[in-house]
Order: sequence, then C-alpha cells, then structure tokens
Amino acid sequence: GFTVIDRRGSAGESSEPEPAPETPAGPPRFDFSMLIQSLAITALHHLGRVPDPATSEPGDVDLVLAQQNIDILELLETKTQGNLDATESRLLAGLLYEVRMHYVEVSKQGR
Repeated sequence: GFTVIDRRGSAGESSEPEPAPETPAGPPRFDFSMLIQSLAITALHHLGRVPDPATSEPGDVDLVLAQQNIDILELLETKTQGNLDATESRLLAGLLYEVRMHYVEVSKQGR
C-alpha cells in the first residue's frame, strides 16, 4: 500500500518540489536506440537469424517482411539525419549494415 499526503498550502514548507521517491527497477526507458534495435532484431528474425523468444526456434525466412523492416530503418536514417547524437547515428548505421549483409546472404541462398 501507499499513503497520499497532500502538502499543498502547508506553512513553512519550501516551494521546491520534493524529489520523487525511489522506485523499484522497472523496464528500461524506451528510447530511439531501443526502437532501432527492435526493428533490426525483427528483420533478423524474418531472415531466420534470431530465434523466436517464445519457442527458441529460428524464425521462418520471409524476405518481404525482412525488407520492410530494413526499409523502416532506412527511412528513420533519412528522416533523422542531423538530429541524432553520435552514438545513435553510429548504432543506426551499424545495424543497417549488419541487417543488409544478412539479407544479401539469405537471399543468395534462394530461401
């Protein structure tokens, strides 16, 4: 349980807000890096390179869905050009390179 204390209008209190109480560690904050990593992992799953987390089995190869995720990453790279910090920019470029190379490799296998 928790207790709510209304401190509005209390005399003698400072006007600065009280720091937020410590909370138990929850899921990490979702940010741009997590978004592009998620898209890259999904593309790799559709290339049969990453197992399904529920079954631990490799994903079925679906070049159309893999290409769709690569296209989204390319779109994000174009639309965010000049707006990313150096780390995000390197991460996006690296993920795109890796996913594209896997796509080429899988598509050459004729799957």
